[in-house]
Amino acid sequence: MKRKIIILAGAAVIAILGLAITPSCNRSGKDTSGGQADTLRGKITLSGAFALYPMAVKWAEEFQKLHPHVTVNVSAGGAGKGMTDALSKMVDLGMYSKAVSPEEQAKGAWWIAVAKDAVLPTINANNPVLADLKKKGLTRQKFYDIFITGTIKTWGAAAGNASREELNVFTRSDACGAAEMWAKFLNNKKQEDLQGLGVNGDPGVADAVRRNPNGIGFNNLGFVYEMQSRKIYAGLEVVPIDLNGNGLIDPDENFYKTMDQVMKAINDGKYPSPPARDLFFVSAGKPTSPLVREFLHWILSAGQKYVTEAGYVMIKQEQITSELQKLN
Repeated sequence: MKRKIIILAGAAVIAILGLAITPSCNRSGKDTSGGQADTLRGKITLSGAFALYPMAVKWAEEFQKLHPHVTVNVSAGGAGKGMTDALSKMVDLGMYSKAVSPEEQAKGAWWIAVAKDAVLPTINANNPVLADLKKKGLTRQKFYDIFITGTIKTWGAAAGNASREELNVFTRSDACGAAEMWAKFLNNKKQEDLQGLGVNGDPGVADAVRRNPNGIGFNNLGFVYEMQSRKIYAGLEVVPIDLNGNGLIDPDENFYKTMDQVMKAINDGKYPSPPARDLFFVSAGKPTSPLVREFLHWILSAGQKYVTEAGYVMIKQEQITSELQKLN
């Protein structure tokens, strides 16, 4: 079934999400609003975080089904682009995947939380020490010494065995929430502290790791697990995090086999935050467009039923209430 939504993202994003796209910029079709006249018309534009991109695509599709005279344009490009585009009013809403800074607030940024997900450490499915990594995992300190200090240079040093295979570290070259959250998990560092070869976008990092048996990187949940099967994309694996530092992945730390297991761990607080985090829409001041406001109201009400389906974690009901109050 074709998805009638305007996607303004790179071919890599489209391929990894398995989207079918129509070239038309307009939607047409039967009014599905229960027989009542649908007065909503116009266009909504979004850009920004790869982390929120698949969720925004799903919301856009479903909202357009309800309102055939509305077009929602969605473009991925990183959280930094989302904030820049929103503050410059190039788009109605920026997709943002990290906390809004005081500097951004001073420039007039307004934000609203809409869902939750997490950043996961990723490796190649043919990693030379995969069995040891699955059994022992890596501690926060070892990830720190891989991504921050660079003192762990081989997979043997990482896994505690004799392997001399060199570690190939990948990070993000674009300003993004995934890198910011992963660095924050590593003793409150920042994206610019991360070592490794910079690659653009979530699909870029996933592809780089998939092509390199010795590679290690980090990816948002939706770029690690396939949406339909809920299993890890072919060619990738997740490095389990040894949260208690005992040198083993205990049963309550072993929740990476499927997307749903990870989502439950995030919801239950077993997976740490960061790198789990809230995801936001941002704009230059509180939105005044009736169309944009209706879209946001719908996302925080009926639209929440699509969050789990799309591979994200719902924010708590009390937070939804708080976000609606901000909008009102």
